[in-house]
Amino acid sequence: MNRRELLKNSSIWGVAAAGSAPWIARGFAKPAPEVGDASESAPATNRLVPPAQGSIPVAFLVGEDAVMIDFTGPWEVFQDVTGTGRKNPFRLFTVAESRQIVRVSGGMQITPDYTFADAPPPKVIVIPAMGSVSEPVKNWIRSASRSTDVTMSVCDGSFILASTGLLNGKPATAHHSGYVELQRAYPGVQVKRGVRWVESGNLASAGGLSSGIDLALHVVDRYFGRHVAEQTAYNMEYQGRGWLNPNSNAAFATISKGTAQHPVCVVCGMEANRSIKSEYRGTQYFFCGPQDKLKFDSTPQLYAYSG
Repeated sequence: MNRRELLKNSSIWGVAAAGSAPWIARGFAKPAPEVGDASESAPATNRLVPPAQGSIPVAFLVGEDAVMIDFTGPWEVFQDVTGTGRKNPFRLFTVAESRQIVRVSGGMQITPDYTFADAPPPKVIVIPAMGSVSEPVKNWIRSASRSTDVTMSVCDGSFILASTGLLNGKPATAHHSGYVELQRAYPGVQVKRGVRWVESGNLASAGGLSSGIDLALHVVDRYFGRHVAEQTAYNMEYQGRGWLNPNSNAAFATISKGTAQHPVCVVCGMEANRSIKSEYRGTQYFFCGPQDKLKFDSTPQLYAYSG
């Protein structure tokens, strides 16, 4: 018995499916929303219409060094969805330029299910951060996205999506360490800082790593409604509420300076080496490595603190 079948047969789901939220069904008080949380927000207004029957095909682009949680986080969300009246609401598969085994972050090896030549037409595409991609990869994203409901990047997968040209003139986000680099590499993209996810039409992007879980839950909300998305998060024991509030990444909205003893690299946001530094307009900036110092020195106005 797989997890979906187990959840369907559980007493918790049996009560919740009758129309009660899980905290009500089990006799608990509904948790109060945190400050700045949007847990009481209205259901998504930009609803998506699932097919009359069958599953929604979701393609997960994989390649060398693809960041594990960027695609496995959304995978877990989509495969855990229950309460829709469908046996398998989403059909999940991996796709790559070839069926050759790829080694993703942490060393795990994956054999892609399909190539671009034989993959089913997806209605959702998930693009994780990974190494450099070829023109055939970009061409597939462009072509497949003509008929997707959602083409979503996670973390620095937004660099890949931006490289297709599809994000020109549109908002996007990335891991907080990639904000400036994304803007520098793709000046036509409206880079949004401090957001958990952002969307425009059928294009969407999530912030770093775990943000992909939130964007996937938001997609579930758009397809099947708030109750199904809430139940999915509950069954996953996922208590994050960022999927309800795209502005919940405010901690990354501004450039961190760190402290005098532990300065932060102004380029990537990681802890800096105090011996690697530059001065610009009377302010010292520190970097984690010489490559980031070179980037800063070439265009300091992009990285300098504001205010």
